[in-house]
Formats: sequence, C-alpha cells, structure tokens
Amino acid sequence: MKKLFSLIATLLILALAIWIGRLLWIHYMDTPWTRDGRVRANVINVAADVSGVVIDVPVKDNQPVKKGDLLMQIDPEHYQLAVKQAEAMVASRKATWEMRKVNANRRKDMDALVISAESREDAGNVATSAQADYQLAVAQLEAAQLNLQRTKVLAAVDGYVTNLNVHRGDYARIGEAKMAVVDRNSFWVYGFFEETKLPHVRIGDPADMQLMSGEVMKGHVESIARAIYDRDNPESRELIADVNP
Repeated sequence: MKKLFSLIATLLILALAIWIGRLLWIHYMDTPWTRDGRVRANVINVAADVSGVVIDVPVKDNQPVKKGDLLMQIDPEHYQLAVKQAEAMVASRKATWEMRKVNANRRKDMDALVISAESREDAGNVATSAQADYQLAVAQLEAAQLNLQRTKVLAAVDGYVTNLNVHRGDYARIGEAKMAVVDRNSFWVYGFFEETKLPHVRIGDPADMQLMSGEVMKGHVESIARAIYDRDNPESRELIADVNP
C-alpha cells in the first residue's frame, strides 16, 4: 500500500511537472519576449542656413523647447541691407520695364510709313527683355527676404536641446551643426526576436516594454523588419540591421 501511494504521488508530481512545463512552453511560444531591445528617437541636427555672427543663443543645453522657438539668432544686418538693395533693384527694373512697354506700344500704333517693321519688332524685344529683368529682380528680392528670415534658427519640432555647441560671438557657417534637438514625440523601441517567435508577432499587437530602470511602458507593434545582415554572406551589405545572434 505504501509503495502504491508512493508511485501515485510520483506520477502526480511528474504529471504536474509536465503540465507546468507545457504551460511555460506555450507562454514562451505564444508570448514572444526579448532582452535585445533599444530605445531610439529622432535627433534633428540644427545648423544655420545662412552664414554670419551669432548674436543670441536663448536656449541652454538639455532645455525643453517647442516647435518654432528661437534657438539661435544670426546677425541680420547684412541681410537687411541685401533686402533694401533688392527692393531698390525691383523698383528700378519695374520703371524700366514700364518705360520700354510704353515705347513698344507707341511704336506698334505708328503708321508703317513712319516706322519700319524692324524698329517696331526691336522695341517689342527690348520691352520683353526689360520684363524678364524685372522678374529676375523680384526673384532676387524674394531670395533676400528668405535669407533674412533664416537668420532666425527655429526649432523644427517639440523636443530637448542637446549637445549645444554655439555661443554668442561664434561665426555660424551654412550647414554646420551647432546643436541637436531630440524629438520628444518620436521615441520608439526596437527589439530583435528569435525566428521561432516571429510567427506570433503581428503588427498592431500590444506590447509591454520594461526599461533597465524598471519602468514599464505600454506600446504596440508598429512594423516588422524583413531582413537582417548576414555575416556569412559577403554580398550582404549595409542599411539592414546587424544582429549578433
């Protein structure tokens, strides 16, 4: 009797272990997880679109900013003068065009015995050329106004200033990054999963993400990559994830 009880107890324990193992296996397969994850965000490099002396930097490193906030002011004096010169050129070219146009219309109305067809045609060509010069001056004025606007370097997104590397009196050059802004609305987490777990991952599935600090964040699967870098294939190149299995 004692042996029978011991055998039954052993079988029950074995069955329980098998059942628990089965549950763990199902959970492992149906609830994919990974430790290989990273938090990322869009980082916007902030650079001047026009050159000049920096006269104001109203932000500090790690400061939160909103879209449209002033990050850096470049001395606008040269660009203000350029706008005035362009405005004067527009006025001059417009006056010339109006004069040439009146002259061409007057010659067009003259009798053929008074003025030759060639002279009439020349007057029309001169008026057309004057019109083109006026349109060019208008375009140059618009470019000068745009350059003046760009002496104010503004935040493109809501975010946080980081790696601030510009000070009052520095000279800013076109395209030279002086700081970065981390887009506060662009944070995402990417994770690398084993191939056997991927069939259970669907776009739109809810996901829990536990940071190293212990904080748990809620999210959802936005997309699934279709390729990774193959270290054994010399033809496999860049622009796909290099995963260390």
